[in-house]
Amino acid sequence: MTVRVFLVSSAESEAFGQARFDDGTSPLTAAGERRARAGASELPGAGAYSTASSVRCRRTAHLLGVDAAEQPALRDWDLGRWRGLRLDEVSAAEPEGVADWLADPGAAPHGGEALAELCARVGGWLDGRAPDGGRVLAVVEPAVVRAAVVHGLGLPPQAFWRMDVLPLTVTELSGRAGRWNLRCGRPLTG
Repeated sequence: MTVRVFLVSSAESEAFGQARFDDGTSPLTAAGERRARAGASELPGAGAYSTASSVRCRRTAHLLGVDAAEQPALRDWDLGRWRGLRLDEVSAAEPEGVADWLADPGAAPHGGEALAELCARVGGWLDGRAPDGGRVLAVVEPAVVRAAVVHGLGLPPQAFWRMDVLPLTVTELSGRAGRWNLRCGRPLTG
């Protein structure tokens, strides 16, 4: 049976505006909070609700009026010792490490999770959704949305770097394990 998975990217946080590798504690901006409240009426209905464990995702879910269970498989990308740093800082300090990270899906110069591992983790969660059909909504980080699309469409991991996921957009994957269709980035507008 077909399952519909609605992935809602979290509202804008302070880390997003600074191009910072978030450590999971970055609060939402005031504008992000307003947009989440306003977008609640546009949220698609579902039979099951999940969220990542970050402050940003849990707060977004709350503002959207969603009572969601935290799912460990939906946690943000573990970027190890780069967490909390801005991309320009890491690029200046470790140019070879950043180059390897961008070129090789198996590389983890930061000591955290490789891109291939992220895609496999999120893909495992996606493929395990409601084999008997239904609708699932999850509030997640943009990296998780991108990993789900890469896995769901069977794209090469490098395609991850070619996608932008804006705050408070809904990406829909419908189908089942091994066969997913994509509906991209509908904004939640209040």
